[in-house]
Amino acid sequence: MSKVAVRFDVSGSYMARVCELLNVPRPERGYWAKLAVGKAPEPLPLPEARPGDQLYWSKDETFRPPPKPRQAPRSRSASRRVTISKARIHPLIRGAKAHFENSRPIDDGAYLKPFKQLLVDVTTSEACLDKALGLANDLFNAFESVGHRVVIAPKDEALRRAEIDEREVRKEKRDRYHRLRLWSPYRPTVVYIGSLPVGLAVVEMSEDVVLRHVRGKYVRDADYIPPNSSRRFAAQDHTWTTNQELPAGRMRIVAYSPFWRVDWSIDWQETKKSSLRSRLKPIVEAVESSVVELAARLDEADAKAEAERLEWMAAAEKRKREEDQQQVERSFQESRDHLGEIIQQWANVMNVEHFLAGVAESADVLPERDRDRVLARLNRAREFLGTQDPLDFFLSWKTPDERYTSQYPRDAED
Repeated sequence: MSKVAVRFDVSGSYMARVCELLNVPRPERGYWAKLAVGKAPEPLPLPEARPGDQLYWSKDETFRPPPKPRQAPRSRSASRRVTISKARIHPLIRGAKAHFENSRPIDDGAYLKPFKQLLVDVTTSEACLDKALGLANDLFNAFESVGHRVVIAPKDEALRRAEIDEREVRKEKRDRYHRLRLWSPYRPTVVYIGSLPVGLAVVEMSEDVVLRHVRGKYVRDADYIPPNSSRRFAAQDHTWTTNQELPAGRMRIVAYSPFWRVDWSIDWQETKKSSLRSRLKPIVEAVESSVVELAARLDEADAKAEAERLEWMAAAEKRKREEDQQQVERSFQESRDHLGEIIQQWANVMNVEHFLAGVAESADVLPERDRDRVLARLNRAREFLGTQDPLDFFLSWKTPDERYTSQYPRDAED
């Protein structure tokens, strides 16, 4: 383990946790000492990957794993019936209560906001925490009794948690920022029907409640008892009322598409007279039958996304070719302008040279002392002006190909 960890620049204990995450067997302590004396047990084989297993890991999380293959869900045998174990505690529920109770500060009766976010997808108040976790436990066990695995979505699958509306009566559409006021898990809870994940959420619904502000705090108006007005000098409360959505104690189960490209969901909710516990078997059956529709819509969305990708790539290629052609035309124009500038510079040099030649010719008739002084200045002028060789000027010119090389040569297009 320590040698493998060096290759990935992590500690041995960290690499051990990675192996546990990926369900990779590793030697127990003392394995190498036993191997040295020929008493080591046979290495455990790599187990078959199950739906919901994480198959890829990278230290910096920049590696994008390939999409996992999806298989059409098969109908389960009629002999395999949904059962709900009363004794089994599902792994996602075991220990979850303590994490939910470790919540951020909330108002009395409000929804819990646990600090831990990698938790089962349950939205509830403290009063209904046991009821919500119990319902989620029975729901997960019901799915797993017929071979459907329920897990928190693996990190190497790009699955999303849908926006959940907790209101019992959903009148108008919620504003987009409302979801930020409720707790939501870091990754969705999903059930794999075959190899296709379906998001699951258990939500305590909310209802519109009239609250009365009494002595610095809000209480339900139905629970408010005014002071006894029969007493002669009884003080009256200065109060007012307001409406607010508060947890109602009744549950809703939501099944939804965890794929960004498909917007699909179905839900079931309790009433004051009926519980969801008695409806778990038909809920499992409804999700199983709905997966066929979800798979078809997902294939349709994949085909549409692929068509859009090809269209985008074609448009990008067209833009790239147009930009390349513009660069070619610009290089020709800049090269032509540059050549004109060089010719103009040479013409200016020739004018200067003609002037200097005239100075030299006039200096020949001067006295020797004056002639030497003029010729010295003439040499300084020539040094100051630099080269006058036309070849040097011409070699400084850049041809269009030297300025820009087309990515789409005409020969290749022809």
